[in-house]
Amino acid sequence: MALLNWSTNPAREEPHPELRGMAERARRAETGCGTGALVWRAWGGGRPLILLHGGSGSWRHWLRNIATFAADRLVICPDLPGLGDSDMPPDGSGPEAVAAILRDGLRDLLGGQRYDLAGFSFGALCSGHLAALDPDHCASLTIVGAGALGFVRSPTELVKVRQLEGAERDAANRHNLAALMFADASRIDEVALAMQDLHTRRARFKSRGWASTDSLKQAILRSRAPLGAIYGEQDAIARPHVQLRLDLMHEMRLGARTELIPDAGHWVAYEAASAFNAALARVLGRQAPAT
Repeated sequence: MALLNWSTNPAREEPHPELRGMAERARRAETGCGTGALVWRAWGGGRPLILLHGGSGSWRHWLRNIATFAADRLVICPDLPGLGDSDMPPDGSGPEAVAAILRDGLRDLLGGQRYDLAGFSFGALCSGHLAALDPDHCASLTIVGAGALGFVRSPTELVKVRQLEGAERDAANRHNLAALMFADASRIDEVALAMQDLHTRRARFKSRGWASTDSLKQAILRSRAPLGAIYGEQDAIARPHVQLRLDLMHEMRLGARTELIPDAGHWVAYEAASAFNAALARVLGRQAPAT
């Protein structure tokens, strides 16, 4: 089924050439979000793979993964409500309300097509609720670096950056990436820093606060899609008990597929992109795609 309402994507504001190149190859669409619009981007063609980014982020969290899967799939990345280019959801919205906005948008864009779904961090929480709300169309669910499973989240000390500029802001962004997103701070490159700065300037929706709940666990239990999970071994929100999360997947869903990526942190899809791409391909049940 053909997608509706897609157009070329302007990329003038991208803060780095690598981001600009990926943005220029995207097709762009808008669906409803509160009184405004939810912005979607798509690459490639074939069976749809929906990727939901993490909190205070945007589609850019998947920068190092899109091209690999778009080689033979239709990869679709929304900016979640109140993040990136998307407008705010209605007041008081939580993960289930965000999932309803995504479900309605996907119906506008895909009609009756089934899709595979993967979500990172806060996007994992939203993806679980989306799978529960849209069981007839969500063909599989893969959570990445997920919280909200009923475990205590490991604490991370982050620096507030909103009032900072210049070298102080750069240092704070680097600190936050090292504290939360990366296992090895030496892997924080200029692209990651450019993304982090852009994300913190555009984030309006407060996506923190659910990680220590069991909201995702309850959503998964209400869903019926085949389940997968991928974690970095050094994920800052889950270590030193990452294995407990993987064990829970197998308790909740017969045949769940889990992957643990060594020497990688919370943003495993970026820090260890090649290993992550191969792992996601295995979870989705096919051979690793060419890189």
